[in-house]
Amino acid sequence: MAAKKNATGLGRGLDALFGDVEVTAVREQAARKKGKRAPDTAPAEPAAPENELRYIDINDIKPNAAQPRKNFDEDKLEELAESIDRHGLIQPVVLRSADQGYEIVAGERRWRAARMVGLKEIPCIVKELTDEENMLLSIIENMQREDLNPIEEAEGLKQMIDTYGLTQEQISRGVGKSRPYITNSLRLLKLPEKIRYMTADGSLSVGHARALAAIKDVALQQKLADRAVKEGLSVRQIERLAQETRDRETRKKRRTTKSADEKRVEAELREALGTKVTLQRKGAKGRIEIEFYNGDEMERLIDLLRSLR
Repeated sequence: MAAKKNATGLGRGLDALFGDVEVTAVREQAARKKGKRAPDTAPAEPAAPENELRYIDINDIKPNAAQPRKNFDEDKLEELAESIDRHGLIQPVVLRSADQGYEIVAGERRWRAARMVGLKEIPCIVKELTDEENMLLSIIENMQREDLNPIEEAEGLKQMIDTYGLTQEQISRGVGKSRPYITNSLRLLKLPEKIRYMTADGSLSVGHARALAAIKDVALQQKLADRAVKEGLSVRQIERLAQETRDRETRKKRRTTKSADEKRVEAELREALGTKVTLQRKGAKGRIEIEFYNGDEMERLIDLLRSLR
């Protein structure tokens, strides 16, 4: 049964891309390897023209310009190429028509691996998609296969907002992720470049990156990121250290934030006593600190205070 299409045309997912074509691809490719024509057994329900499997020259296919994935693991590509060489390309690549040839919608890894083993043509299905659907389905495919690192995923989602004006709610429905998930993902793009790189290459987990994104102090973000990598700090430890730092800054701010009257009193006492005087208040209570630097200075201040009686 075809996947149900929502009113916005988004969120169709991989079911709408592939349907039941995988079995057809296996049968067609096996027949080609034997140099025979594929059996003419007709399916119970004829596939829509858009779902018909075709073998297309691999050189007529180009990568997806909207592909959110920027990095392809060479070792995994070689493993996939070895599997394709041994068993053939089982799942077709999904394309859409371009000005010249075709553009990949889903399956760029398969296309790259097929080129590595020297395939001249590969099984494909061609879809008629808008630019918006093309980008969304590229993101969905990668997210469902967990092929994107957290930064690539966030950049792909942001591109949907910047290019097509989609809201986070629309993207949430389209990719099948919660609204908080989308918000937290986009927040990663506000991290400093070095931390984004550490997240993209796996040095930091997405949990670490999200904990760091909640910190406003850029210098502290980088300091904790470096410690997390060097010392193997957990996400919970990062959160605790960040909170402790915020608490210290809050206390420091309270100590240094004084009214004009408090500063005036400090200045008058400093002049009268001839040493540094600090006034600290907390509500109606507080204390006055008088500093001395040696025993003679202490005796002088004591005598001065006694004389006030």
